[in-house]
Amino acid sequence: MQQSAGADLLIVPSMFEPCGLAPLIAMRYGTVPVVRATGGMADTVFDYDHSRRPPAERNGYVFHHTDNRAVESALGRALRLRSARPDEFAKLAANCMGADYSWARPGQEYLDIYQHIRHK
Repeated sequence: MQQSAGADLLIVPSMFEPCGLAPLIAMRYGTVPVVRATGGMADTVFDYDHSRRPPAERNGYVFHHTDNRAVESALGRALRLRSARPDEFAKLAANCMGADYSWARPGQEYLDIYQHIRHK
């Protein structure tokens, strides 16, 4: 099983989170985030079990409510995968490390727009 830089899971049960930087940093190092769907985390963490995204883009566990049951459900699903199917958990951690949230793609899109305008 592939090892992360320091933790297997990061839980971020924030009620409010404008950017969600902690899960982005965690994912960069292969730590699987377990987050509440709020702010930037709702845009960057895609649930392993319930996302409509392709499996290769799923990178964590998401819960929506603010009660203990919601947190325990998501965390339980993450721990069960890690315990029962460690190879799949390692693939999930690899998905985390493969996610690109840098400015490379948006920056290129801006450059493309400027080039288009420049040539008109």
